[in-house]
Amino acid sequence: MAESLLRTFISVSLPREIVNIKKMLQSTIHSKGAEIKWVRDGNMHLSLKFIGHTPEASVDDLNNTLNIVTEEFSTISLSLIGSGCFPRPDRARTLWVGIAGELDKLDDFVEAINARLEPLGFPIQERKFIPHVTLARIKYPQKHTPDVTQFLNTTFAELPMKISRINLMSSQLFSKGAVYTILGTHFLVSKA
Repeated sequence: MAESLLRTFISVSLPREIVNIKKMLQSTIHSKGAEIKWVRDGNMHLSLKFIGHTPEASVDDLNNTLNIVTEEFSTISLSLIGSGCFPRPDRARTLWVGIAGELDKLDDFVEAINARLEPLGFPIQERKFIPHVTLARIKYPQKHTPDVTQFLNTTFAELPMKISRINLMSSQLFSKGAVYTILGTHFLVSKA
């Protein structure tokens, strides 16, 4: 019998107020027929590493390894600030909110996760880690390209957040969107 594979990633939960920021930014885009798929409120997160297809038997090893990594780091102070898009405004595919704060410490943390997971058979991501919170995705081709100018020019009050724990998540994709399940939670060392 074939071993079942899970689609996994490592993420950080966000302050509840992100929902208000998303709604405010959502109101800046008048799609005029463009198809924009907004991330459901409960599914917004800061992704630290997309692992991908993971044998169910590897979940314990992943959790044990993440436990070791989180014990080496203290709480990371960040904030949600500004909006942006990938790859470019005239053909935006991803609309996001940016991250500021202890970014060097966050980069070190993500590097440590990558370094520890590689020997388990989960390769280091080749793309540079750009911390952001995805709010929406836009697929092409479509009849109308959305104008994201106002979205990109809208400012909002900085929303402080701390990374005090991370989650190993699984994601099941359905026609109405992804359903996430927490496979493990790991706590960073608290600052005294």
